[in-house]
Amino acid sequence: MITFKRTDHIHICVPEERIEEARKFYTEVIGLPEKYRPVELNDVGIWFQLPDIELHVGVEDAHPLTIRHTAFEVKDLEAARAHLITNGVTIQKQRDIAGRRRFSFLDPFGNRMELLEYI
Repeated sequence: MITFKRTDHIHICVPEERIEEARKFYTEVIGLPEKYRPVELNDVGIWFQLPDIELHVGVEDAHPLTIRHTAFEVKDLEAARAHLITNGVTIQKQRDIAGRRRFSFLDPFGNRMELLEYI
């Protein structure tokens, strides 16, 4: 049996030539603070800090769009939606599910992100 304590990080990917664009998107549009990434990791990547989890952005060639996604709970879903739209991000409607309102969007690199709010 495995006893899980918490989720430590989520890893998404961008093409190598767009890594600086990813840094700008995740710091300036999404608003995540960048955090130290150990130099022992010789490959290219960026780490960001969320309240209780890290978001790791690494380098990989693009893959076809699938239903794979990362989901983040937010305090004010409508404010998040308005902020993303203001920054040119296209919102994808998602059906609400029991106790949760939600929507998703693709980051500029094809990673699907879901934002949700418990109601």
